[in-house]
Amino acid sequence: MINLVLFGPPGAGKGTQSEKIISTFGLKHISTGDLFRKHLGEGTELGKEARSYMDNGKLVPDEVVIGMVDDFLNENTDAKGFIFDGFPRTVAQAEALDELLSKRDTKIDCMIMLDVPQDELKRRLLERGKTSGRADDQNEEKINVRIQEYLNKTLPVAAFYEEQGKACKVNGVGTIDGIFEEIESAIKSHV
Repeated sequence: MINLVLFGPPGAGKGTQSEKIISTFGLKHISTGDLFRKHLGEGTELGKEARSYMDNGKLVPDEVVIGMVDDFLNENTDAKGFIFDGFPRTVAQAEALDELLSKRDTKIDCMIMLDVPQDELKRRLLERGKTSGRADDQNEEKINVRIQEYLNKTLPVAAFYEEQGKACKVNGVGTIDGIFEEIESAIKSHV
């Protein structure tokens, strides 16, 4: 079983690279955004609990998010492994994820961190904004906030995985295939 965490700022190419990782290694994709939509849409107990926080303008607590991840893992016991996209976002979530995986006799093998200079991120996001229809890709001020938010929250999580010897920084500038070759090499060196 291979379990990966994929990190990168908005515009780093996570979506493109996660598709290549999934098809090459046969992993299941876990996105907390997708999990939220599923639980809210199906009206599950976890969805109702999340909704009660969201309706009051509060962040959904880690234990609810971890509950959703646990539910997904339980539904996919035959998976060859998982790629966690945009999760964990805090050290507390990373610790909870380690504990959850440990109960299943598995672990995070590698954290892939796509490294892209800020000026390139802004260029990519503004370019994507021309076709994506996403308002947050069309406004440089909002882009700056998103990048800063990523930097503020992710660096401690990256340090958490670095301490475990699992962090792999990959240059996110280049051809899609060239970047993927670096990612594939990093994964193979950790499993």
